[in-house]
Amino acid sequence: MNTAVKENLYQLNIIRVVVLGAEFLALILLTFFFEVILPITVLSFVLILYGIVITVVAYRLSQADKISESEFFYHVLIDILFFTGILYCSGGASNPFVSYYLVPICIAAGTLSLRYTIGAALMSLAAYSSLFIDSYNISAFSPENHRGHHTNSNNLHIIGMWCNFLISAIVITFFVTRMAGTLKQQNTAIAKHRENQLRDEQLIGIGALAAGTAHELGTPLNTMKIIVDEIKEGDSSFKKDINILHSQIEQCRMTLRELVATAEISENNKQYKFITGYMKQLLERWQILHPEMNASIILSEQQEDREVFFDPTIAPSLLNLLNNAAEASPQKVDVKVTWNTELLEIYIRDYGDGDTSYEQELPRKPFLSNKNGGMGIGLFLTQASISRYGGTITINSFDNEVGSLTIVKLPLFND
Repeated sequence: MNTAVKENLYQLNIIRVVVLGAEFLALILLTFFFEVILPITVLSFVLILYGIVITVVAYRLSQADKISESEFFYHVLIDILFFTGILYCSGGASNPFVSYYLVPICIAAGTLSLRYTIGAALMSLAAYSSLFIDSYNISAFSPENHRGHHTNSNNLHIIGMWCNFLISAIVITFFVTRMAGTLKQQNTAIAKHRENQLRDEQLIGIGALAAGTAHELGTPLNTMKIIVDEIKEGDSSFKKDINILHSQIEQCRMTLRELVATAEISENNKQYKFITGYMKQLLERWQILHPEMNASIILSEQQEDREVFFDPTIAPSLLNLLNNAAEASPQKVDVKVTWNTELLEIYIRDYGDGDTSYEQELPRKPFLSNKNGGMGIGLFLTQASISRYGGTITINSFDNEVGSLTIVKLPLFND
């Protein structure tokens, strides 16, 4: 919120520059063109003091990281006081620019909470009322000079009212709306942060569950491996099936070991891998999990191979998308991998003729999935991991063809 307040104070300072320039221009025109007698010395002092305030605030903005809402409110009050001083020296309540008091109220209403807005309104009302008690009278602005005849004074008052409306309209239209827009952007960012925080909490819970499950699965997998090894050594007519079962068990054990190792990787212990080797290893693991699948894999070699950092959660996320494609169309899956200096792109094309509507929208919460028999945990973790890494996932369907195309884009980091 404080960042948005700082941006709004910057906009307010721009308004001050516009108003200060308009006041100096009006002072020159009234004095030399309309020959209105004004307290030039006092008015010049007030305007110069206002210019000093603008300069100080500009320096303050360049040094401060954040501005509080109360500080912004005090700046609104300062503007009201300066405007009152200018009106006091130029006709008081009869000055056609007196309705400009509404502008600070609009600024407060669009950027501050209710209590500050009420404070700005009461301050403006008190300042406006004080002008009826005492002010420097200017006959050209006095209403009694406008009754019954059309004079230069009448024209001056009408012109002043028109100029006031023009300036007020510009300030409210361009600056107040931008201030309100800044607050909306800030609120959107806060909501996004809360959503990410909730997602991270869900990820922590799922991660803890996965770690416990890994330890629980270790013992039965080891038992299965021992039994399969004994059967494999014997004279079995199911040797091919036993070999497949053996490779599947080894893959499960390797996955569990990687899961435990991933939890031990810290920010200061990053692992860097070449893109080609990383993707080949990942795709080989995927093919082992689906030995009956017919896969067409294209690994682009147009770009020079690079050693980059891959977050430990990327591999299981990509593997989950590949598994979904293999389950949707085991008869054929096309995979294409390309990269440049900044981006890694992975295209996964499946030809499943079943219901793939679950793929059209990635779940934002775990345990919510349209996929038959699925709980949505895999897709949720995939979406969360890719997003945290700075990547995107796009899933497109085809009107005249079966299947879908999944596009994963990942930024490449080498530091």
